[in-house]
Parts: sequence; C-alpha cells; structure tokens
Amino acid sequence: MASLISRLGHCVTPNALRSYLAEFISTFLYVFAAVGSAVSSQKFTAGNVAGPDSSSLVAVAIANAFALSVAVFVSANISGGHVNPAVTFGMAVGGHISIPMSIMYWISQMLASVMACLVIKVATVGQQIPTHGIIPSEMTGFGASVLEGVMTFVLVYTVYAAADKKRGCFGVFGPLAVGLIAGANILASGPFTGGSMNPAHSFGSAVVGGSFKNHAVYWVGPLIGAAIAGLLYDNVVFPAHSSPQDPLTVTADGRV
Repeated sequence: MASLISRLGHCVTPNALRSYLAEFISTFLYVFAAVGSAVSSQKFTAGNVAGPDSSSLVAVAIANAFALSVAVFVSANISGGHVNPAVTFGMAVGGHISIPMSIMYWISQMLASVMACLVIKVATVGQQIPTHGIIPSEMTGFGASVLEGVMTFVLVYTVYAAADKKRGCFGVFGPLAVGLIAGANILASGPFTGGSMNPAHSFGSAVVGGSFKNHAVYWVGPLIGAAIAGLLYDNVVFPAHSSPQDPLTVTADGRV
C-alpha cells in the first residue's frame, strides 16, 4: 500500500495540480470556440432551406484552427498543452506521462468540455448543441473510425514534431502547426464525421446535446491513431527524440 501511495504521489504535487488546471482552462477555451462556431454557423443557416453550405465548414475549420493554436500555446509550458484525451493517450503510450496522471488529464479535459458546452447552451438561450455522430448513410462506423483515426494520427504526429527541441527557434511555431493541421483535417472530413479528432470535444457536446449516436467512433479511432503516432515518432522516425527535458514529458515528481 505504501509503495502504491508513493507511486501515486506525483499526481497530487502542486505542479501536477497546476497541470490539471491548465488542461481544464485550455480545453474549455478550445471547446467553447469550436462548439460556439458550430452553433453560430447553425444559427446563420437556420433559414436556409438548402442547408449549410461550404462557407460554414470553412468558418468552423478556421475557428478550430485558431482556438486550438491558442489553447496549446497558453498551456504548453505547464501541462504540455494536450487539450485532447487522444493526445494524452499518445503521450502515455510513448512514456511521456504516467498512466495515473493521464487519467487526471482526461478527467480535466472532459469536465472542461462539458462545462464549455453548458455555458454555450445557457448563454444562447437553449440553442441546440451540435454533436458529432451524424455519419452519412453511405459510410459505415468502421469507415468513420478509420477516418477519425487517420486524422488523429496526423494531429498527434504533428504534436510530437512540434515539441521536438531539435527544431530550435522554429519550435515557437509548434502550436500554430497543431492548429493548422486540425483546421485542415476538419475541411477534409467535416461532411463525413465532423472532424472531431478529440474525444473530449465529442463527449462534452454529446452530454449537453443529448445524443451519443455513433459515439464510439470518436474514441476508438482517435485513440488508436494517437497510439500509432506516438510509437512511430519515438521508436521509428526519431528514436532518439525522447529525453527528460522534453516539454511534453512529465517527470516522476509531477513536473512538466
């Protein structure tokens, strides 16, 4: 029991608690903007009998790109700027964060997502919160999972590359690169899966929106894609990449 307590002690250090708070704030910021942009687009196209057009997809993609860039930037030096359970899972698989801390990250991220969606629903006088899961009839759940998995693979691979210290001064563009690839993926997949790549985003909107239809797609695909990205980058492409000074590495005493 004492050994277990000592191994879990790093999860409750002041630095670890600050990391959880940073993840909560940054995830709230991202989901608020991402879901808010979808609600705004929905409001503008409410009277359009033809339904949403491509301009709404572009607007949502840009909002996601900007919001994710900022969310990663503001928390990168505290928690690593995961803002996404899939990213946290990819980092855990790569040994950059312990399993207990990754669970706490997940809790912070999902609570933040639910809170952001609740704030939007209350502030907009009960506007319907858009949920992921509306998959075209010609697609299967397996195909949607593959699409989400591939996009999350690219996203997490970009996160690993963006945090690579060998890039020197170019590393400052890391958060922007992460946001841009997320926006690009949404443009590529918006009409098919909604371009989530983030289980917390999908979870929060599902809870507040009241629909868990096809929800497994937004966990299975992203988690598998994230795990493959982490293993591939650290063990195949750049096997010497991992180091204790990695900004996305959480040390044993809880410091990031």
